[in-house]
Amino acid sequence: MLLQGKRVLVTGGTHGIGRATALMVAAQGADVGINDLQNGDAAASLVQEIQAMGRRAFFHAGDVADPQVATDFIAAAVKNFNGVDVFVSNAGICPFHSFLEMPIETLRRTMDVNLLGAYTMCQAAAQQMVSQGKDSQGRGGSIIAISSISALVGGEMQTHYTPTKAGVHSLMQSTAIALGKYGIRCNSVMPGTIQTDINKDDLSNPEKRAYMEKRIPLGRLGVPEDIAKVVVFLASDLADYVTGASVLADGGMFVNLQ
Repeated sequence: MLLQGKRVLVTGGTHGIGRATALMVAAQGADVGINDLQNGDAAASLVQEIQAMGRRAFFHAGDVADPQVATDFIAAAVKNFNGVDVFVSNAGICPFHSFLEMPIETLRRTMDVNLLGAYTMCQAAAQQMVSQGKDSQGRGGSIIAISSISALVGGEMQTHYTPTKAGVHSLMQSTAIALGKYGIRCNSVMPGTIQTDINKDDLSNPEKRAYMEKRIPLGRLGVPEDIAKVVVFLASDLADYVTGASVLADGGMFVNLQ
């Protein structure tokens, strides 16, 4: 129970990496607040699943691209949990598109969700953590942003996406410096190729899937739980001297590409 009594918030929490993270932190003893775009069956079932573990849970619908949603999500955490200890910025989109024909609307939407959304959400969480003060061990909280291996490598159909993930990685480095004096640790996780809804269509091609698997030294694509485990570590006291770091969780693909 690495997160016993912790209050954890997760954006983009009803599917993929976000859902796996919400369930895994709950299994480790945390109460969980979840944000996603719409309040549907996926949100209701996730809250019920967490509550069945004996943990508290709530869902707050809203678009992370709207800065007001960040304020409202943190306010909901204060109302339900009386605060927040861990914030996981996971919400993101990647509508694959060619560079030369990239519509400005697609570029702006990707930037607004992936980077602006991460910024305003992390800022609101940090403001709440600072107001709560440090505990007796000098811990003020943990902020974890889901970046991507795409922060380190290019992608022909991802010219709008890769800059946002590089920005999220850089954001955690800078906030680690800005928030260290408050006992708040800030780290990023860089997933490799993880099987989620974002790349489901792309990986449905057997040849493309086999090609992707061949590039990974561990011989398999990742699953959301592979990333959730890293989040649990960074959220826990096991990582209480880790800040400004990035954890590449890609089965070895990045070093193999070099």
